[in-house]
Amino acid sequence: MVVTDRQVRLLRMTYERTGSLETASAKADVCRQTGRKYLKRDALPSELKSVHTWRTRSDPFAEDWPVVAEMLKNAPELEAKAVFEWLCGAQPDRYSSGQVRTFQRRVREWRALNGPDKEVYFPQVHQPGRRMSTDFTHLDSLKITIAGQPFSHMVCHCVLTYSNWEWCTICHSESFPALRKGVQNALFRLGRTPAEHWTDHSTAATHEPSREDESGRRVFNGRYASMMEHFGMKPCTIQVKKPHENGDVESLNGALKRRIVQHLLLRGSRDFGCVEAYEMFLCEILDSANRLRQERLTEELTAMPELRVDRLPEFNESDARVTRWSTIALERNTYSVPSRLIGEKVKVRCYEDRIDVSYHGVHQMEAPRLSGRSKHRINYRHIIGWLVRKPGAFRDYRYREDLFPTLNFRLAYDRLRESCSERRADIEYLRILKHAARTMECEVDAILADLCARCIVPRWDKVLELVPERRPTVPDVAIPPVDLSGYDRLLIGGAA
Repeated sequence: MVVTDRQVRLLRMTYERTGSLETASAKADVCRQTGRKYLKRDALPSELKSVHTWRTRSDPFAEDWPVVAEMLKNAPELEAKAVFEWLCGAQPDRYSSGQVRTFQRRVREWRALNGPDKEVYFPQVHQPGRRMSTDFTHLDSLKITIAGQPFSHMVCHCVLTYSNWEWCTICHSESFPALRKGVQNALFRLGRTPAEHWTDHSTAATHEPSREDESGRRVFNGRYASMMEHFGMKPCTIQVKKPHENGDVESLNGALKRRIVQHLLLRGSRDFGCVEAYEMFLCEILDSANRLRQERLTEELTAMPELRVDRLPEFNESDARVTRWSTIALERNTYSVPSRLIGEKVKVRCYEDRIDVSYHGVHQMEAPRLSGRSKHRINYRHIIGWLVRKPGAFRDYRYREDLFPTLNFRLAYDRLRESCSERRADIEYLRILKHAARTMECEVDAILADLCARCIVPRWDKVLELVPERRPTVPDVAIPPVDLSGYDRLLIGGAA
């Protein structure tokens, strides 16, 4: 049985108090001979251990190690597993997959003794009220659903590095409108302004990598610099591919996800009735977490000036000319607009999650905002009237896939092509699509699903029969005769 230092200390203490070797040994749970040995040596078991400097078995990599060491010296970025796979390929009879862990330990020991110097990280002393760090993190792994539908999203996460006070805002891209909305929500929630704002080299802050200052760092884009000036914060960025320099917010990204998961488990469901309900759920989680940081947060609040500026508008406004294709180009993406606006210049407000189009101050349409570039969003209701008149354009239309609003519409079109000529199928489908635009798309979608399920070709006349077009009716309004005698009495009373 291995004797521990704790047992020997108990043995000595009991022996000094009682003077009995047998009592001290029993108290320390060792035999009498062992107790006598440790009392005579006057040393702990850990002090009696000899340094293990000999090998218990032969080195299985001794023959090939000089070659391996030369490879690691010439290419320090080589991974141990890749080198081991190379060894197994060169000497298949000598090495097996069960030796990979031993080889990795050997490589780690060699690098500790002979490898290049590793990067050193320096712990920083954070000052209250000085630094706020912001980062985007995806929450798709939480599998949140809104009214039963998957909700793909991320959050703009803002953290005060001294107190770890945090706030987050739901967003759908790492764009500048999302960054502006997230930072403003955090600042107005806090009611104070830190001295510095730190981000990584995201496109929202430094979207022009070709422009650099004298030190070789990317410059800030104009909109971001203007926002920082508005709030009186100094913009700062970490080095490229150095996320540890933004370590506070990076570590709290994971902590936030774990905290949300725990509250979801307590809630018993990951489904929310609407996005607003999910936002309230996140606010409650953040408030409960921030209550535990009140002591250090109080220090930060006293060190930061009050927020005395107005909120910036959370949209970018620009003008766009409507092309003859009834589309506008916005941030290298294409959106359809009502065809009556062709040739006109419209005003577009681009929010983080949507765009609003107006003409001479009159609202025209709203559409979800596209993230990325070279994408398109075509609303068939904007062009279906003219497409029915020009059915030949449907076959090679650049955005034809956008004209299938649901899978049932696509299946209906395929059924039509199987049962009649291609031109006839195009005409029939476009008439069905126009009927959906003039009535209710959901009703037409349900009828198409039913017809396809019963193996009935979804012809236009059949759909029109099952979903008739509702004509507006003028209600009969009974207008009573006008009685002016009351005004006569008023006039007589006023004269009296």
